[in-house]
Amino acid sequence: KEVAMAKAAFVKKRILLTSKLGLEMKEKLVKCYVWSVALYGAETWTLRKKEQKYLESFEMWCWRRIEKIRWTDRVTNEEVLRRVNEQRSILQAITRRKANWLGHIMRRNGLMSDIIEGQVEGKRGLGRRLIQLTDDLKQGKKMTFQELRREAENRENWRAL
Repeated sequence: KEVAMAKAAFVKKRILLTSKLGLEMKEKLVKCYVWSVALYGAETWTLRKKEQKYLESFEMWCWRRIEKIRWTDRVTNEEVLRRVNEQRSILQAITRRKANWLGHIMRRNGLMSDIIEGQVEGKRGLGRRLIQLTDDLKQGKKMTFQELRREAENRENWRAL
């Protein structure tokens, strides 16, 4: 849903497709106006592989539109990234936002902190194990939840991660 709204925001910003602006300014406008719509609430997302691929394809769609590369043109994604002098960074932006938000929640005591830690009463329903908000941070940093919580207590250490 957010990606569809972001594509609509991209199309509305006709200035992104003109040749009057330089490439660097177009990149800044995309990250400011389009990605802010696409990543609204990304701090609370749990992303599976399918959603990660969808977000990466959206990022490439933006760069291809800026470069006016049609989908029928045989240009690889690496070539497009080289032309716009960018790297794939939308998933890194989501991880950074999620880490900032989780650090804020872990430093506080309350209902949100209890939910993140899994200290909620009751039984879990049937089905496969749900992806938790902290799973990608634990995998990326190769730390346990207790280590993450200890690091979150010191704000400077948490930001350095």
